Amino acid sequence: MKRTIALLSVALAAWSVAYSASAEPLVVQLWPGSVPGETGGVGEEAITGNRGARQVTNVSRPTISVFRPAKEQNTGAAVIVAPGGGYRFLSWDHEGEDVATWLNKIGVTGIVLKYRVPQRSEHPKYPLQDAQRAVSLVRNKAKEWELDEKKIGLLGFSDGGHLTGVAATNFDRRAYEPTDEADQASCRPDFAVMVYPGGIMQRGSGELISDIRVTKDAPPTFLAHCSDDRGSAEQSALLYLALKRAGVPAELHIYASGGHGFGMRQSKSPSSQWPTRCEEWMRSQGILASATAQ
Repeated sequence: MKRTIALLSVALAAWSVAYSASAEPLVVQLWPGSVPGETGGVGEEAITGNRGARQVTNVSRPTISVFRPAKEQNTGAAVIVAPGGGYRFLSWDHEGEDVATWLNKIGVTGIVLKYRVPQRSEHPKYPLQDAQRAVSLVRNKAKEWELDEKKIGLLGFSDGGHLTGVAATNFDRRAYEPTDEADQASCRPDFAVMVYPGGIMQRGSGELISDIRVTKDAPPTFLAHCSDDRGSAEQSALLYLALKRAGVPAELHIYASGGHGFGMRQSKSPSSQWPTRCEEWMRSQGILASATAQ
């Protein structure tokens, strides 16, 4: 009888984890009322492609989709995920919702940011506004969503990695006028993860772009890139060196092969193991320590 009860308990626990990971997310409008500066002239929002390769574009009403882990696994940490797509679209699956599923499995609330794309040449700071607002809003909602307001990170891929880098080093310069109480909360992420970030190095100069302002106050950062990435792994190496010189904890993984845009997709390349390495790094930083054990 006891064995049956024990087996039933295990089965129920497994079901709870599976249910949490697959449950519909809480979708929250990023901005109250009107979106700063937005005219909606990009056309109607659209989703193209099949599940696993969906792309979202024409975003003028940014949102966050909140995926929560099973209650008994919740570490209190949250990661805001910025999918890549060259600032033209958002790779919604392998650089978005699939990332949230992985985060849930390690006890982290995964929050997928649907930031404004395509980028408007006349208003290039729209994505930065959305990223900064997302950090402030999530921090403001920390108690309601059972989060630790000191464990809120940003994770970005490709141009989402560029956005993460800019947001992580410009938290002292909010790119918009505060709109409500949520904007009283800091927009500084407590940690940053950048996977094959693009556009963070000035072409032909071997230096970081001016929008990446590394100081001693930058958050601890994890970087992953591949040597055969067409966007050059030198970008991540430069950022790592800048962080190291500023005394900011940083970890860099450059894999021999794997290319660009692999996200959460599994392959024979060691680069597909970056989530495991990232989890280890988060544990070493104390990010995944149980909220109840603090």
